[in-house]
Amino acid sequence: MMKAKADEDEYWNSSKFKAFTFDDEDDDFTKLKESKKAVNSIRSLVEEEDDEDDVEKVSWSGEPVGSISWSVKETASSLRPAGDSREQGFPKINTTLSLPKNNSGYSLSSLFKGRAKAGGFQSFSDSFSDTTGRNYAPELRKPKSEYKDYISDWSPEETVKRMQQGKVVSLERFRSLQDKLLLLDQAVSGHDGNVITAVLIYLKKSLSKEVLFRELVARETALRHYIHYLTEMGEQIVLLELLRVLGRVEDVALLQYKEHLSIKDENKRRDFLKSCLSLPFSPEDASHVQDHYTLLERQIIIEANDKQAESSGQADIFKKYPRKASILNMPLITTLYYCCVYHYTEPEGTYSSPANIRKTFRIAEKQYFLTALGARAKLKAWSDVEALFTTKNWLGYTKKRSPIGFHRVVDLLQKNNAPVQVLQEYVNLVEDMELKISLAQKHKCHDIVINTYRDLKDRQQLLGYQGKVVRGSAEDRKIEELLKNSQIRWKN
Repeated sequence: MMKAKADEDEYWNSSKFKAFTFDDEDDDFTKLKESKKAVNSIRSLVEEEDDEDDVEKVSWSGEPVGSISWSVKETASSLRPAGDSREQGFPKINTTLSLPKNNSGYSLSSLFKGRAKAGGFQSFSDSFSDTTGRNYAPELRKPKSEYKDYISDWSPEETVKRMQQGKVVSLERFRSLQDKLLLLDQAVSGHDGNVITAVLIYLKKSLSKEVLFRELVARETALRHYIHYLTEMGEQIVLLELLRVLGRVEDVALLQYKEHLSIKDENKRRDFLKSCLSLPFSPEDASHVQDHYTLLERQIIIEANDKQAESSGQADIFKKYPRKASILNMPLITTLYYCCVYHYTEPEGTYSSPANIRKTFRIAEKQYFLTALGARAKLKAWSDVEALFTTKNWLGYTKKRSPIGFHRVVDLLQKNNAPVQVLQEYVNLVEDMELKISLAQKHKCHDIVINTYRDLKDRQQLLGYQGKVVRGSAEDRKIEELLKNSQIRWKN
């Protein structure tokens, strides 16, 4: 009785509210003790639940409290937003696991501790992995025969044979220098370029340059494959080192000269070509490199002058025939053609004079003639074309001469739309009679055809050609006069 009264007095005299205090540390310590007390109370509830095996708690929906479906619904309801206007009770959630609602073997403590109740049920983690509709077969190891290509100790002969068959082999087992050289010799004897290249790539990775170069010197076939491989892969530095070891100084010089192709700026390219003049080229190659440098140097000068003249409008030739491209880095014949178009009449002492270019670069007469003829015919400068064929003998007589056949001259002039009067002059210079008649008929040079048949005294051919000209024309009247001329002794 006294104990009950004391408890009652403590109840009425105590209060869970605490007055305000400035002592923050005491307040924090009190909160910590209350949190610890709350945790201990939860633990006691969990431990008490383990003893309540005979009592099963159910929720309002009839599901056992502590079952998985109950826990999922509780979690979903706690995560639902506050503004959701749907039912705040027990939402329906579709789960992929089908678990029985009744007779669940899981309690709240099993969810916290991750173990099953004493009744032979499976654990919480095992329930997710136990799916009745899915069976997993054990993974079988591959038979050892499939690993044979990788683990077998193949000899060099067998290795090369399998490489030729396209099978995968490992070259890493060839570690000593002797084994590697035996493998290379066997690959060379197999006469398979792909296998030789594959072995050389492995040797390049596993051997030093000095050792590899020394061994390749005695193996000419492998050496050629290796040089070709380095050239195709663009490994210029390694290739230069190899060529120097081999003593092939001319190849080294040509390889260094080839680097000018990667230089875009014309001034830097010119300077690079100048530095190449001292390389040990062969006499013929040295002459070509010298010409290349001289040509580029001259192109830079001509381009700068013509660009200035074109922009200032001083030269009429650039107004009438505007330049379509720069002359820089163009071939020699293209440069000559350009100068024949824009600088044909300049004196020989200038850089842009065609005659100066012909003399400096030793251009053959026929090549110069075709280039100049094409350039002047393009501009319809027929007087310049005629001057190309006119020569004088030691007596001062003029004569038309061509380094090429006049039939080729006629074709070239016709492609540049030369008038009939110009074509007729050069058709008449063709020596072969049949070819002359054919060209004259093709280009409608009627006077040449009529005069040729007259000289041949071929009346039948003249009568036949009369039917091809316009009746009543000058050509028709000329043929009629020739046919009536009694002084001509016709052969037929």
